[in-house]
Amino acid sequence: MSGIERAVLGYALRDAVKHGGRARVDSVMSMILGDRPELRAQARVIVEVVRRVVDEVNRMSLEEQRARLKAEFPELLEERVKVEGREVLQPLPGAIEGKVVVRFAPNPDFYIHLGNARPAILCSEYARMYRGKMVLRFEDTDPRTKTPLKEVYDAIRGDLRWLGVVWHEEYIQSLRLNIYYDIAREMLRRGCAYVDLCGDESKKLLSKGSYCPDRDRDPSWHLEQFDRMLEGAYSEGEAVVRVKTDPRHPNPSVRDWVALRVIDTTRHPHPIVGSKYIVWPTYNYAVSVDDHLMGVTHVIRGREHEVNTTKQLYVYKCMSWEPPVFVHIGRLKLEGFILSKSKIRELLAREPEKFLGYDDPRFGTIAALRRRGILPEAIRELILSVGAKETDATISWANLASINRRLLDPIADRIMYVSNPEELVYEGGCVDAEIPYHPERPERRTIRLCNGDVILVNREDVELKEVRLMGAVNVKFEGGKAVMTSRDLRYAKEKKLQIVQWVPKRDAVKLTIYKPEGLEMKKIEGYAENTLKAYKVDSKLQLIRFGFIRIDGIEEDGSYKAFLIHE
Repeated sequence: MSGIERAVLGYALRDAVKHGGRARVDSVMSMILGDRPELRAQARVIVEVVRRVVDEVNRMSLEEQRARLKAEFPELLEERVKVEGREVLQPLPGAIEGKVVVRFAPNPDFYIHLGNARPAILCSEYARMYRGKMVLRFEDTDPRTKTPLKEVYDAIRGDLRWLGVVWHEEYIQSLRLNIYYDIAREMLRRGCAYVDLCGDESKKLLSKGSYCPDRDRDPSWHLEQFDRMLEGAYSEGEAVVRVKTDPRHPNPSVRDWVALRVIDTTRHPHPIVGSKYIVWPTYNYAVSVDDHLMGVTHVIRGREHEVNTTKQLYVYKCMSWEPPVFVHIGRLKLEGFILSKSKIRELLAREPEKFLGYDDPRFGTIAALRRRGILPEAIRELILSVGAKETDATISWANLASINRRLLDPIADRIMYVSNPEELVYEGGCVDAEIPYHPERPERRTIRLCNGDVILVNREDVELKEVRLMGAVNVKFEGGKAVMTSRDLRYAKEKKLQIVQWVPKRDAVKLTIYKPEGLEMKKIEGYAENTLKAYKVDSKLQLIRFGFIRIDGIEEDGSYKAFLIHE
């Protein structure tokens, strides 16, 4: 037996044992390609091996499957997760227990996604590790181009709480403008900032390594002009406050960068302070001031902020402040999901009828992952496993699904579902099927089956001719009928009968499942047993031999809709 065949056999045995004796080709393919992505190029060859091995495993009894799994693949008895990165967070440079202060600073112009959640979770965990403090700060000082959305502030707080992120202090920058003004005046006094009235000409001068002549004026003139800015004497683009850097800096964006500018808030009102203020700090200036005043010791943010770090250090130097330790981490991508705020906004604006909103399970927002049925513990485990690496990390959906499946499996109730139903008339004596909600728990429900009842069975299972109806009896399929052959479970084992799902038609519940596939949404219609009615919206269940679902809604007619979380 080749190494690939042996790996497939192990996964097939585990899948069969997990699902009552029957492995599925698609499940085993998902596991083998998730564990060994280098085989994806050979998927067409691999799938034939998987089909052959799955057929072999499905001819075994459940007891034989369990025995072989335990004897030959003990490492698979407990599902292990392969993720990129470390299992333990690396120490923060220069960190002192009890003194560490970190911050998560989202822009509330849109809902946070998995990439944003990474620094939030890391900061929360580092604050816990070092018995320090975490600050939540809303950076909302650009009402014109990155307009904050009023509803997003609470949405972000809710997402963070759901993720288990704990913060000790909270600030909103738009409520701190007078603080920024005071620091700006001090920088003007010290001569390391200036008011620039040259307008667009300044950009041309700086691009050539020169600067606006206003730069060389006395600090008293700059203070006077700054007061005039605050009084409304200048319109947008007519006056800005710049931080003095190096007009010949090799990076043009660093050259005398803008710290404060005029924004017409009568045309672009802020959702919190309206049009009260017209002079607004830029990102780099407000961040520098706040990180110092809030005592932030370590800044954990994306590697794309390295240039911003260079800019912000000029504020620290001007004010004689000790800068924090900057830890730059790589980008985090979730394979097959859109994380870009701008791309999500574009899709929602362009095709509003196609998508369900910012929490559409095809997106990578935290709200979307929650609606899909991903557990917060799965996201935290994934993020902490990746850690604070400087390199970019691409996480496969298989990794996240594997973690989530491991966490869901012990807690999700299991019910029967028929996705491709064929109606059959049952012939035989009455039987009370005792079916456990979960194989590891004693609770059971009773489903009565009597002569003449119409049952729904998956069409592909009818082709098996003789099967065991889960928890009930052994039957043969003959001309639209399911004829009882025996109640004896031992008979089913001796005959190696497949155990199949079935649903009494009399009280079957219509269940439509939506399966996200890239930017498409596949619709699967079927029927579940009446037990489904005991569950409310947001319940997460395992449909036996189908996959895990999250209930998303209940229609007026009693039908249910759900999202497929994963198999």
